[in-house]
Amino acid sequence: MLTKSLKNLWARFLFQDRGILPTKRLLWIYLGISVFFVLLGGFLPISWPVIIIMNLFILAASLADVFFSPRKEELSLMRTLPDEWERGLPYTIHMQVENRSEYPFSYAFVDDLPQSFLRPFPVVGKGEKRAVTQASYNTRASVRGDYAVNKLYFRYQSVWGLWEKQITVEIPQEVKVIPDMTETKHYLQDAQKFLLHEGEKIRKYSSGSGEFAQIRKYAAGDDPRMINWRQTAKLQEVMTNEYEPEHGKYITILLDCGRMMGAELKKGNRLERSLEAAMTVAAAALKKGDYVSVLVFSKGVKGYVPPAKGMEHLQLILKTIYSVQADPVESNYGAVFSFLETMQKKRSLLLLFSDIRAFLYEESMLDHLMKIRRRHVFFMIGVKDEAVQRRISERPNHVEQAMIKSIAQQQMLFQKREKANWESRGLLMVETEEGKLASAAVSYYIDMMNRNLL
Repeated sequence: MLTKSLKNLWARFLFQDRGILPTKRLLWIYLGISVFFVLLGGFLPISWPVIIIMNLFILAASLADVFFSPRKEELSLMRTLPDEWERGLPYTIHMQVENRSEYPFSYAFVDDLPQSFLRPFPVVGKGEKRAVTQASYNTRASVRGDYAVNKLYFRYQSVWGLWEKQITVEIPQEVKVIPDMTETKHYLQDAQKFLLHEGEKIRKYSSGSGEFAQIRKYAAGDDPRMINWRQTAKLQEVMTNEYEPEHGKYITILLDCGRMMGAELKKGNRLERSLEAAMTVAAAALKKGDYVSVLVFSKGVKGYVPPAKGMEHLQLILKTIYSVQADPVESNYGAVFSFLETMQKKRSLLLLFSDIRAFLYEESMLDHLMKIRRRHVFFMIGVKDEAVQRRISERPNHVEQAMIKSIAQQQMLFQKREKANWESRGLLMVETEEGKLASAAVSYYIDMMNRNLL
């Protein structure tokens, strides 16, 4: 019983449960008075019982402070937060404190955010009598998934600040943390600017085949045969016709969630970056009128979105893959490609986000992919291993560093040799920096569409 009571008391000091607690101001006042009586007892004949009684009297008198603060029934608390958050982005949570009593007070509160969220607590403020006070704090979520925010731990005290009351309010709300969609939004706002920022261009058919897109000003490098002479004469400046590839192609995005995709990068891990890039490619394909399907896998298939077109399909893809996490197992590529052969009958572009080094060590994959290659176009993209690149470029100062550099060079040579072997069979593989993964994936997709590989 004693242990349970101590746990309950400690929980109250940690912003839990409910009750009345002394403030630091009261403890300092009480300590000062106690020292004064002890020192006074050294000069005057004051007995210890008298000192104890005086301290108890002062402590009891301080309890009058409790009656000059609002009762629990006179307070109303309300939290406002978005239902959907993007990972890593800052959000502002608003709190509304309504005081229906005649007493002003100061307060501090701790919200029931999960441990993976930024927790800038306690948040302090002041409430006026018979008024509604607004408070806010900034936070961000670092891990995707579904979360529940239920309780609010609230402490408040009167203007004297000797005792503070603590209450726990139930405000149940659900929060969904999705991938960072910043790059996807940038692409949808201005596709050409998004790619030019990374040194890429959206290329069109130079022969005039495909679907007519628009008439624009002639630029250096355009095919002179595409000049629209009627518009040129009308506007008194050279205008040219612009064509796009035919729409309605099938794009299948394969997202690896195996062990190697959990490797940490500067911002998140490989899976986080791949998720963001996959959503950007899906948005680009859907915007151009193509059919997009998504397959998420590790040891087995974790989720599958059948092919469909239209921007509304992006929400279904996001709903399916937003909470996937990297599993501590090796990916089973063979089972995934076998599943894909039964599900995707039409010729499509297979865009695989995975770790290229781990994939190259799967010797049995070549046979599976050669079967896939007969019907589909295969393209794999991953994030460069900056640690290996750094080891290769550094200058060794002792034997151990030289050995590490030689091993890194050996891995690089093996990867180059195997990539050349696979690419000679029509299986394209690309590695890029983590910050350019989305733009590189979109650029290669557009290049393949422009070359009419499907």
